[in-house]
Amino acid sequence: MKRRQTSSGEKWRRAALPRLSALGFALLLGPAPASQALELVTPDEAALPAAAAPSLVMRGSPLRRPSVLVVSPPPDAGLVHSPIELKLRFHAFGGAVIDPESVVVTYLKRPAIDVTQRIEPFITADGVTIDKVEMPPGAHQFWVEVKDKSGRVGAAELSFQVAR
Repeated sequence: MKRRQTSSGEKWRRAALPRLSALGFALLLGPAPASQALELVTPDEAALPAAAAPSLVMRGSPLRRPSVLVVSPPPDAGLVHSPIELKLRFHAFGGAVIDPESVVVTYLKRPAIDVTQRIEPFITADGVTIDKVEMPPGAHQFWVEVKDKSGRVGAAELSFQVAR
């Protein structure tokens, strides 16, 4: 009996087929993080009593402090519907750069809840952009604090009301 010789192309296809099938299956079953909404606050956390924004004593020139601009949801948006788009812009002055590692986002409840780790993948030196943030109905208030590489501190309050 004569053995059939296989070409190098056939050998490659036989070896690669199981790997490609496994890859396709993994892609099919894998999560689609871009389409899922981030749960920034749980309903239990939202039910806690509200707290006041901290009184941050700003030292130095107000013209050189980093600033936090709330882009979305806009401060005058009124009622918003979940999921929301969360967009903050950071701006440093005097040639300084915002230190992304210094950003702290606190949910203003009693006790205060640090939500920085929940949004850490979305924090850059330019700001925070999250396309879909799932929020329970009610009033929500956050305190965002940033530092530039020179150590100057800036902060802003972010508040909005999610419709039921």
